[in-house]
Amino acid sequence: MRQTGKWLGLGYYLLLLLFLQLPILLLIVFSFNDSVLLVFPLRGFTLQWYRELLQATELINAAKNSLLIGLVSSVVATVLGGAAAIAIARYNFPGREFFLNIATLPLVIPYVVLAVALLILFQALKIELSLWTIMIGHTIINMPYVMLIVAARLSGFANNLEEAAMDLGATYWGTLMRVTLPISMPALVAAFLSSFTMSFDEFSLAFFLAGTQNTLPVYLYSQLRFPSRLPLAVTTAAVVIMVSVVILLFSEWLRRVGTSRTGKGG
Repeated sequence: MRQTGKWLGLGYYLLLLLFLQLPILLLIVFSFNDSVLLVFPLRGFTLQWYRELLQATELINAAKNSLLIGLVSSVVATVLGGAAAIAIARYNFPGREFFLNIATLPLVIPYVVLAVALLILFQALKIELSLWTIMIGHTIINMPYVMLIVAARLSGFANNLEEAAMDLGATYWGTLMRVTLPISMPALVAAFLSSFTMSFDEFSLAFFLAGTQNTLPVYLYSQLRFPSRLPLAVTTAAVVIMVSVVILLFSEWLRRVGTSRTGKGG
């Protein structure tokens, strides 16, 4: 009976994995298809769409915009979210629970609702929409993830490490730079990579907060109206997916390294 349950569980897991990953695999397969139609049977193998991808100026500019937004917003979110994580994990200040609830609010608010709210705010403040307004929106949605990732890392270490350093004569900032930040570094890097991936792929906020310059997801969405551009959009999406998977795997590896070191330290 136990063996039967084991095989049923394995079968369910494989079916679920196939259901979740099959669309992504099909996307990658069709990026090599020698046809503008995304249907079976495939016409043949070609690298034409990848060659056209390298020559698409507007698409490359949109990718550069997404890269810039992702880097800037992720750096700011990592700094602010990391500072918030240290405050939450190491200090019991008045209003701590309220601050935690407010800081994690972007996790439960739909991005479309948040995008409309930010759009109304920027219009009320007469702030012109640009790449910078998208960066602000992406920083807001990335901060809670950074805070939770870093706080989880710090919770595995007793705060007596910092206390011991200060007892030996280190200042608060010296302890922060020599003890707390090195302990948090794997989580900070993992949080930065996760934030960058989320920002690079995000559509709703970028769609509402973009000015005259598009990000890559917004540009791809605009190209879906033209059947002849569909293979190029599919190829771009396939490249983004593969790069995102590599980044997420590296981020997960960093998280596991940090966790294993925490266990050994304990």
